[in-house]
Amino acid sequence: MKRLRDRVAVVTGAGSGIGKATSIELARRGCHLALVDMNEEAAQKTALEIERLGGRASVHQADVSKAARMKALAKEVAAEHGKINIVVNNAGVGVGGAFEDSTLEDWKWVIDVNVWGVVHGCMYFLPYLKEADEAHIVNISSAAGFAGIPGMSAYCATKFAVLGLTESLRVELSEHGIGVTSIHPGAIKTNILNTTRYGKETGRTSTMEQFGEGFMEKFGRPPEVAAKKIVDAIAHNETRIRIGAESYLIDILKRYAPVRSEAFLSFFERRLSNQA
Repeated sequence: MKRLRDRVAVVTGAGSGIGKATSIELARRGCHLALVDMNEEAAQKTALEIERLGGRASVHQADVSKAARMKALAKEVAAEHGKINIVVNNAGVGVGGAFEDSTLEDWKWVIDVNVWGVVHGCMYFLPYLKEADEAHIVNISSAAGFAGIPGMSAYCATKFAVLGLTESLRVELSEHGIGVTSIHPGAIKTNILNTTRYGKETGRTSTMEQFGEGFMEKFGRPPEVAAKKIVDAIAHNETRIRIGAESYLIDILKRYAPVRSEAFLSFFERRLSNQA
């Protein structure tokens, strides 16, 4: 986008983590914000921080997995702000543990939020983006959107889906002047581990949970790191942004050494199983 000042940006999952940090970074660069979150109180706190910076923010309670609410939300934001230029589909949840330990309920939950939430955000806001002189969509995928990681089958499936959707949309919407970017964070210190479901209570799933917490504590980056890269990607209409060394590593291994990458991931899975 040629400029960010006075643009209207919608951010889902804006009450914490990457969503909150991205909202604040957009505000710093002159955008007006529509903050969307299931937790209205958390979104209000983000709004207060933006207002302290001299920015403008509206707060909207919504479950991104609900089509009717997201359709109404798009109209609500347009009525509140008069236009919509940027949509950041950030809201997401996690499911961990071996496939055989997961449940269909867990799969439905993660797909509803991580896939349908992004589809709803793209579909219902698109008519307003097409009316804008400049517009951009950001879809948050993951480093787990590059390769199938053991113990993360449901989560990986959703993030692969987000990447595929984003790549298709980027080509389709280019003729309308709408940029589309996929974001692939590695370890970012957010609340996602606190809400991640790990399926059955087995040694295998508890080991995965402990590993995730330990890895995040040791290597996790603050969400502000991701936020700056996301906003830069909007400004420069980037196709894909990788965040963190592990995101680059997984992407490169999968692209240039697919067989060896699977061997590496298999070794990783065996190590976790032995720990259990």
